[in-house]
Amino acid sequence: MKTILLSGGSGKRLWPLSNDARSKQFLKILENEKGDYVSMVQRVWSQLESVNLADSSIIATSQTQVDMIESQIGQDVPLIVEPQRRDTFPAIALAATYLYSVEEIPFDEVVTVLPVDPYVEDAFFERMKEIETLIKTSDTEIALVGVEPTYPSSKYGYMIPQDLNHNSYIIEVSHFKEKPSEEEAELLIEQGALWNTGVFGFKLEYLISLLADKGLPIHYYELLNQYGKLEKISFDYEVVEKAKNIKALIYKGYWKDLGTWNTLTEEMATNQIGRGIISPDSNNTHLVNELDIPVAVLGMTDTVVAVSADGILVTEKSASPRIKELMKDHAQRPMFEERRWGWYHVLDHAKYENGLEVLTKRISVKAGKNLSYQRHQKRSEVWTIVKGFGEFVLEDEVSIVKAGDVLQIPLGAKHGIKARSELEFIEVQTGTDLVEGDIERIFMTWEEVEEHCMA
Repeated sequence: MKTILLSGGSGKRLWPLSNDARSKQFLKILENEKGDYVSMVQRVWSQLESVNLADSSIIATSQTQVDMIESQIGQDVPLIVEPQRRDTFPAIALAATYLYSVEEIPFDEVVTVLPVDPYVEDAFFERMKEIETLIKTSDTEIALVGVEPTYPSSKYGYMIPQDLNHNSYIIEVSHFKEKPSEEEAELLIEQGALWNTGVFGFKLEYLISLLADKGLPIHYYELLNQYGKLEKISFDYEVVEKAKNIKALIYKGYWKDLGTWNTLTEEMATNQIGRGIISPDSNNTHLVNELDIPVAVLGMTDTVVAVSADGILVTEKSASPRIKELMKDHAQRPMFEERRWGWYHVLDHAKYENGLEVLTKRISVKAGKNLSYQRHQKRSEVWTIVKGFGEFVLEDEVSIVKAGDVLQIPLGAKHGIKARSELEFIEVQTGTDLVEGDIERIFMTWEEVEEHCMA
C-alpha cells in the first residue's frame, strides 16, 4: 500500500502565526513525548514511522512549502511538487501518475490519501491500513475512514450510511453533506452519519483509468507540463462523490482537525508559549508569542492572544474560526519563513516616493547548511555577520567570515554563504520591487560552488 500525504493550505485560519509561506501544519505548538515543541507535520510523520507507513509514503505539496518540509522532517522525504496550487484533485492525480509512470507500481496496488495534519492516536493509522484489505476483498471503488461524531459540529463534513442498521465496523456510504448547520448535523447523527476525516483509498488502476477517460495525461511528466490547465477542483467533488460503490471504515478513537485557534489550543500542553505574563484571573486563555517582546494578558477569559512578525490577534475562542473571512482581503508578504537552511524574519520594509525600497531581515543559517549561489537583478545587499562563522563566496572568490564582518553585495553579483557554525546575519536590501522572486539560483549545493570556484 502506498500513501499520499496532502500538504497544502494558505494559512489564514491560524493567522498571524500562519501565512502563505507557513501553513498551519508547520507551526511548532504541540508537545511530543520528550516535551519538545513540534509541528503537526512532524507529529504525523513520526506516527507514520511508528506504524511502518513512512517508507511507503510520499508528500504532495506546493513549491512554496518544499523548504519548510525539508527543514522539519528532512531532505530524504519523497515529494511530489505542484508547479502551482490547483486544489486536491490535480495534486492527487499528479502523485498517482508519478507512482504509475515513474515508480512503476502495479495497477492493483492500493493507494491511500490523507491530510498531513490530523490530530489522532497511532490507532487511527492502524485502522487506515485496513483500507487495503477492504478494497482488495470487495468491489469497493473508494474506501474512506469515518469517525463517530461526539457532538453536532458545523465545522466538518459528514458521510451518511445507506443503512442505519449497519454493523459497527463498515458502512456503505449513501451520500455526503459538507459543513451543515448544527441543527442539520443533529439530524445527520441520528441517521448514523460519520465525520469525514479526509482519508480515502483506491486501486491505482481506478484513478489512472479515470484520468484516461477524461483525456488527461497518465504519465507524470506530461501531466506536469499541462498542470496549469487542470481545473481547480477537490478530489471529493471530482472523484469520491461520483463513485458508485463507496464504503467507510468506522474509527471510534480520538480524532480532531486542529484548523482553528479554539481547537488548536485545546491540545496545547501549556497555556503560554513565548515571552509574556498571563494574570491569574485570566481563565481558559492562551498566549502564543513569537516575538522577543513581553505581552501582558490581564483579566481575559476564553481568549487567544497570538503574536508574530505578521501581526497580532486578540480573539474570543468562539469567534476565532471567523479570522479567515476577516483576513481574506489582507495582502501582505510573509514576515517569517522557515527554509531548508534555517529561517528569516523581516524586521522592516520601507518604501520611498522615488520608488526606492529598503528591506531588513534577520537571517539564521544552521551549521553545515548553505544558501544557494545566487544573484539578484533589482537589489544590492549588505550583510552584517552577528553570530558564528562560515564561508562566503562573492563572484567566485571564497573567504572566511565571522561575527563583526560587513559584506557588500552589488546588484547582479553572484554570492552565497555556508555556515560552519550556527550563523546569523542582518541583511539590508536596497533597490526596487523587493520580492522573494527576484533571485537566480546558480548552484544549490556547496559542493557545486566549491567545484566551480576551484575550476
